[in-house]
Amino acid sequence: MSESPRETHEQALREIEAAETPEHLETVRRRYVGRKGEVTASLRAVSGLDPAERPAAGRAWNEVRKEIEGSLDARRAALEAKAAGQAKRPAVDISLPGRRPACGVPHVLRRTIDRLVEIFTRMGFWVADGPEVESERYNFEALNIPVDHPTRDEHDSFYLGPGVLLRTQMSPVQIHVMEKTPPPVRVISPGRCYRRDSFDASHSPFFFQMEGFHVAENVTLGDLKGTLREFVLRFFGRGVEMRFRGSFFPFTEPSLELDISCTVCGGAGCSVCKQTGWVEVLGCGMVHPQVLRNVGYDPESVSGYAFGMGPDRITMLRHRIPDIRYLYENDVRFLHQFRGAP
Repeated sequence: MSESPRETHEQALREIEAAETPEHLETVRRRYVGRKGEVTASLRAVSGLDPAERPAAGRAWNEVRKEIEGSLDARRAALEAKAAGQAKRPAVDISLPGRRPACGVPHVLRRTIDRLVEIFTRMGFWVADGPEVESERYNFEALNIPVDHPTRDEHDSFYLGPGVLLRTQMSPVQIHVMEKTPPPVRVISPGRCYRRDSFDASHSPFFFQMEGFHVAENVTLGDLKGTLREFVLRFFGRGVEMRFRGSFFPFTEPSLELDISCTVCGGAGCSVCKQTGWVEVLGCGMVHPQVLRNVGYDPESVSGYAFGMGPDRITMLRHRIPDIRYLYENDVRFLHQFRGAP
C-alpha cells in the first residue's frame, strides 16, 4: 500500500476520464481493480496491518474499489454511446450509481418505551392509557394526595381551569382502570406527563412516565420485588445489581425506591451516580388501602403493588446520555447515533 486510498482514487479517476477507447479503459481497469491491480493488492495487504487498523483500512479500500468500478462503468457507457453516434448526452445518465434517499429511524425514547412494554406484557401485564387532561379527583384525591400537598399548587402543576389540570403522573390511569375493572388487574400505562419544571439538563416541563400495578388476592411485596428483579435483568442485563430503599409516596404503603448499580462506572463511583455507585431507577410500593377503597375495592380481600418509572431517565442511563434536552431537540445527528440501538 504505497499510496493512500484517496491518492489512488484520484489517480484512477484521472486515467479513466482520459481513456478515449474501450481498450484503453480496459487497461486502466486491470491496473487498479484487476486480479493484480493496485486496489486489489492493497485490500490483500490489509490483513497484515495491526488489528486496530484493519477495519478502517478495509472500509477505505473497499470504497475506493466501488467508486473506481462505478466510474469505469460510466465511462464505458459514454464511450459506447459516442461510438454509436450519440452526440447528445441523455438527460438522465442511468449508468451513474443511484442516490439512496435518507431514511428516518425510530426515536431512541420510542425504542425504550417499546422495549419496556415488551418486557412487561411478556410478564402478563396489559397496556392502558387515560386522558392527559385530568380532574383533581383522578390526579390527586383518589390517589390519597391531600389538598395541602405541594404538587397541587398552581406553581407546580399546569392548571387549565378550576379543578382541571394536565396530568402530573400516570397514576390517574390506575384509578380509571380499577373503577371499571374488578380484580384481578395487571396493567402498565406509558404516557406523557406535565409539571412546571425548568427545561435544563435533568428536568423538562413535559416528560414520559410509565406506571405498572397489579391488584389481586394475596399480592405481596415479594411479588413486587420479583417482578422488578426480572425487569432489571431483561432490560439492563446480567451483572447489574439492584437494591431497595425505604421511601414515601401518598398512594403506597410501604413505599420503596429501586436503585441499580451505575451503568456508567459499574458501581465504582462517578459524576453520574454522584460517587455512590448507585442510581435511582423507579419508585414503588404496595397500593395504599385508602386508594383501594376509593375505587370500590375491599382492602381486606385484595392487595396490590404499583411502580412508576421515567423512560426518559432510563434511556439516559442505558445510553449514557448526559442531557435530557437531547431527547427533545430533534437533532438528527444525535438521533441517528441510535439507529441500531435495541
